[in-house]
Amino acid sequence: MKRRLLYGILFAVLAANLLVGTQLFLRVSQAGETDDPYSNLKLFTTVMERIRSEYVDSSKISYKELVHAALKGMLNTLDPHSEFMDQTKYQDLKHDTSGEFGGVGIVVSMKDEFLTVVSPMEDTPGFKAGILTGDRIIKIEGRATDHISLQDAVKLLRGEPGTDVNLSILRPSNGQMKDYKLTRAAIKVDTVKDLSGHRQFPLGDNHVGYVRLTQFGERTSDEFSSALKTLKEKGMKSLVLDLRGNPGGLLDQAVEVCERFLPRGELVVTTEGREEKAKSEYRARGGDKYGSLPVVILVNGGSASASEIVSGCLQDSTARGLCRVIILGEQTFGKGSVQSILQLQDGSALRLTTAKYYTPSHKVIHERGITPDIVVPMTDEEEQNAYLKRAPGGLESLPAKDRERVMNARDVQLDRALDLLKGLTAYSSSNPLPEPVTKSTTPKVVRKKEQP
Repeated sequence: MKRRLLYGILFAVLAANLLVGTQLFLRVSQAGETDDPYSNLKLFTTVMERIRSEYVDSSKISYKELVHAALKGMLNTLDPHSEFMDQTKYQDLKHDTSGEFGGVGIVVSMKDEFLTVVSPMEDTPGFKAGILTGDRIIKIEGRATDHISLQDAVKLLRGEPGTDVNLSILRPSNGQMKDYKLTRAAIKVDTVKDLSGHRQFPLGDNHVGYVRLTQFGERTSDEFSSALKTLKEKGMKSLVLDLRGNPGGLLDQAVEVCERFLPRGELVVTTEGREEKAKSEYRARGGDKYGSLPVVILVNGGSASASEIVSGCLQDSTARGLCRVIILGEQTFGKGSVQSILQLQDGSALRLTTAKYYTPSHKVIHERGITPDIVVPMTDEEEQNAYLKRAPGGLESLPAKDRERVMNARDVQLDRALDLLKGLTAYSSSNPLPEPVTKSTTPKVVRKKEQP
C-alpha cells in the first residue's frame, strides 16, 4: 500500500514537471518563431507568390517590382530619413550631392508626421515667397503629403530651373492655409554673410562683430575664418554668430567652425550606434584663436543638424571653462542622426540611419534639440520682418506701405544679444579666460564629409 502511494506521488510529480516543461518549451518556441528568419521569409515568399498568381493586374507583379516595393516599405517604417533607393534614385542622390540641382530653396523634414519646413534658404524662391520655419506642406502639385516619403517629397520639390511647382501650406501658429506657385531656380547661396546679407562685415557699436551662417557648405569654414579675420583687424571685441534658420550641411565644416573657439584636442561631437564602427569622436585639430572672445550664438526652430552640433558643443565647452559662448533664442529643431549610404550589388542602395550625434557632455541632439541658455521667443511676424531686413532685395520686394514698417521692426533676439555682449565685454576685459585644468591629447581622426 505504501509502495503504491509512493509510486502515485512520484508519477504525479513527474507528470506536473512534464506539463510545465512542455508549456515552457511551447512558449520559447513561439517566441523564437516570431523573430525566426526562416519562418518569416517563408511567409514573405508565400505572399509574393500568391500576389503573382492571383493579382488582377499582371503588369505590376514582376519579382523585381514586388521586392523593391517591399524594401521601400520596410525602410520607410524605420524613420523619416532611412530609404531604399533604386538605381535611378541612387544616381539622383549622387547628382544632388554635387550641388547641381534646381529647386525652391526650402529644407524639409518629417516632424510630428507632417512634412515640415525646417528652414527657407535665403535668396531663394521659397524664402522670397514668405515661407517660414514650421510651415507644413499639405500638398505638392495637388498631391497630399500625408502618405508621401520625405525623399519623394524632395524629388517633387526639385526640378529644372525655370519650371513651376504648386504648394499648399498650413501655418500651425494661426491655422491659415495658403497656396503658393513657385518657380524653381538654381540654388547657389553664399553661406557666410554680414548683417545686411553681404560679405563686407562692418563692425557694430561697442566693437561687436556679426556673422551669419546660412548653411554648412564646402567652404563655410574658410569663409568664416576670413570673416573673423576681417572683424578682428577692425577691432572686434565680441561676436554675434547667427545660426537661425540654418538647416545644417557638412559635418566636417561644423567641426572646423567649433575649432575656432576650442583648444587643440578638445571634443566637439561623438557618434554612437549599434555597431562599433558607428562610434566616432571628432576633436578640434587647430589651437583656439578666439576662445577668450565673448560670443552669443542665435538659434531658433530652424537651426538644425550641423547648427545643433556647433551650438551644443560650444554650450558644453563653455560650461567647462574652455570658451565664452552663450546660446540665445529658441529651442532648435532636433535633427541629430547619421545616415550611411550602403550600395547594393544591383546598383541600388540603402540610406540607413546608423548612429546619433551626442554633444561633448553626451546630450543627445536627435528629436530633442538644443535648449538655449537664454530663451527669447519671436512671433512669426517678427521672424519674417528680420528675414526681410537682412535678405538682399528683401525690402525692395515689399509694397511701399509695408517697407517702412519692416524697416522699423526690431529683431528682439539680436537686440538682446547686443545688450548681453556689452556686459560680457566689460567683464572679459577684467577677467581673462583661465587655462583649462587638463590638456587633452589629439587622437588621429579622419574627417568624414557627412551630412548630419
